[in-house]
Amino acid sequence: MKGLPKYLLLVLLAVTLSAAAAHKYYVAVFLIEYSPKKKELQMTSRIFIDDLEAAFIKKYNKKFYMGEKRELFETEEYLRKYFAENIHIKVDGKSKAIKYLAKEIENDILICYFTIPADLKIKSVEVSNTTLLDMYPEQQNIINTKINSNKKSLLLTNDAPSGLLEF
Repeated sequence: MKGLPKYLLLVLLAVTLSAAAAHKYYVAVFLIEYSPKKKELQMTSRIFIDDLEAAFIKKYNKKFYMGEKRELFETEEYLRKYFAENIHIKVDGKSKAIKYLAKEIENDILICYFTIPADLKIKSVEVSNTTLLDMYPEQQNIINTKINSNKKSLLLTNDAPSGLLEF
């Protein structure tokens, strides 16, 4: 009975330490909405700055200091290049160019804005998104869409980096 408090303390310590080492989730969220007036898809991405910064260090061997006063002046050029390499969209089976517009910072999230030309009546959107997949094997890219008054979503991962939505 004397050893019981020591045993309970040891078990409590083990549980506490294992909870402290909990796995971090790697998630980015993309919203694609159709604007009939402009005949374009408008896409917004939300990505944790520290995850993207780590990927940029690995890929470009350079720290960009996103969201800081010392942010490199060429950051937007590299963002444009990175997303052009990692996001591909087909509308009704036809590849579409993605135009990077701008970025903003909200707390620890990098928000980027894009446009994609599209016809009036969209029947399908195919999205291939490998953002951060080479850096984090457990990365998940969530694609939420609102097209023709329909809301649909995709969950893209290393095992399934692309998907098709029909409207």
